[in-house]
Order: sequence, then C-alpha cells, then structure tokens
Amino acid sequence: MNKLHCIEELVDEFKSQRPIRGGSLIITIYGDAISPRGGTVWLGSLIKLLEPLGLNQRLVRTSIFRLTKDGWLTSTQVGRRSFYSLTDTGRRRFESAFRRIYAELYPEWDGKWDMVLTTQLDNELRKVVKKELEWLGFGNIAPSVMAHPMADMNELNGTLQELCVQNDVIHMASELVGSQTSAPLKELVHECWNLEKLSQDYQEFLQRFRPILRAVEAEQELDPEQCFQLRTLLIHHYRRVLLRDPQLPEKLLPADWAGTSARVLCRNIYRLIQKGAEQYLSDTQETADGPLPEPAPRFYTRFGGL
Repeated sequence: MNKLHCIEELVDEFKSQRPIRGGSLIITIYGDAISPRGGTVWLGSLIKLLEPLGLNQRLVRTSIFRLTKDGWLTSTQVGRRSFYSLTDTGRRRFESAFRRIYAELYPEWDGKWDMVLTTQLDNELRKVVKKELEWLGFGNIAPSVMAHPMADMNELNGTLQELCVQNDVIHMASELVGSQTSAPLKELVHECWNLEKLSQDYQEFLQRFRPILRAVEAEQELDPEQCFQLRTLLIHHYRRVLLRDPQLPEKLLPADWAGTSARVLCRNIYRLIQKGAEQYLSDTQETADGPLPEPAPRFYTRFGGL
C-alpha cells in the first residue's frame, strides 16, 4: 500500500504553518469525524491521532482545555483516563456550522427575502447583532437593515434568542417583484457581499486540491491513515472558506461561480476516501466502552449520499 506524495506534502504544509491553531483543527475533527460516531473520545487516542498532523501533546491538551472552557466540550474521568464529549451547546454549534458543509447545492429560490431591522437597538448591541447575522450570511443592505434571500429560520431564530434581542428587533419577510436576475439586484449583491474575495479563496482551494483528486483517482488502494489526514485537511480548508460564504441563491451569483466547482471537488474527494478514513478511526480511537460506535445513518447522507 503506497503513500501518496501529494498528501504528505499537504500534511507538511499544514505542519509548517505558524501558529498551528490546534483548537480549529480539533473542531474540524470533532465535527467531521467524532460527532457522527457518538461525539465522545478518549483524550489519549485523540492525541495520537493529531500528532502526525503537527499537534504535540501539550498543544492538544491546551486546545481541549480552551474548548471545554468555551462550552464546546465536557470531560468525564474513568480511572486515569479522560474522555471528552460534545456538550449540548457544542453539538448544536457543530450541527449548525457543519450542516452547510454537507448540504445540497443551491435549493430553488422563491424570490423571498428575510430582513432584520435593528434600529431599536443601542449602537454597541447593534454591532454585535450585525456581526452575528453576517456569520449567518446576512448582508447590510441599508443602515440598520440586514437581509438574506435564503435564511435558515432555525439558525436565525436561535441566534436572536441567544442574543436576547428577539423582542427588540423587527423581523420582516419580503417578496421580490420582477426579475430575479435584474441588473439592480445583481449590483446590490455586489455591494453588500464581498464575493470577489470569496471567489479568489475558492480558486485557491481548487488549485490546491484538484491535483490531489487526480492522484487519489489513480490509486487502487489508499492508505487508511492518509485517507483520514486528507479528509481532515480537506474539510478544514473547505470549512474555512465556506463559513464565510453567504450561501446566496444561484441566480444571484456571478456566472461560473467558483464555489460550485469547489463543492463538487470536495464531494468527489470525500466520497473516495471516506471508507478508508472511517477504518482508520475505528482502528485508533477509543471511548470508555471500547472502539468508536459505527457512524450514525445521517453520516451517509453527506454531500447527497456517500
């Protein structure tokens, strides 16, 4: 079983960056690999999993401590072993963030918009709400008016409740009259969302991972450890770009939108390596009851079906 040089290069690139953001990579691994398999893992096996990716024991322990302090994880002691699980809040955060990664491409748009008016908030709270809504993909279309054409109602309502402003903002639904592809509408999108920078980031993702897809397709038997490493870094890179993507309807996006090609590329690589990656997780990761449980059925619905 040969190891692919292009995957070794990808790992070396990640290991050479400074600083290595251990918490961010651990979030990727929990969201992509641990969450669908029960959400709990022994710290010792997690340390061994992360070491080849450049995270030493001290960095892993420090990152886990911070994630626990921030409410993502909780620990259980069994003898001398520590097992870390997702908290209920952490699980909701993961599901909210990672739902975008594996969801279907561009559902049909009905021309409706959600608008949130923050005129009744004080300046400091308005800034906080604006930042959180931008995280959900909303654009600032006018002073104190945030809008999105395909907002996730569960995410929006949950965010407004967490900020305790659900009774202090005005949430309105509007419907577009006329063409969904008019020049003024495209101009508004261009002004309110920085799609040019996002497109450049997607292009960089394509340039980095297209050669890897070709190499993986040409290999008959893939090394399970490399499958896991590639899957982790693939989702880690893709997540960092995608979570800045406002997820606008296809009709509002520029022609030849790079985000579409990036999604297809990520899906194709993921499908080829997921079996080997799951085998490696089963062989190396432990819970208090033994090996990781098998992935939940929803795991196999990722990217429209694995």
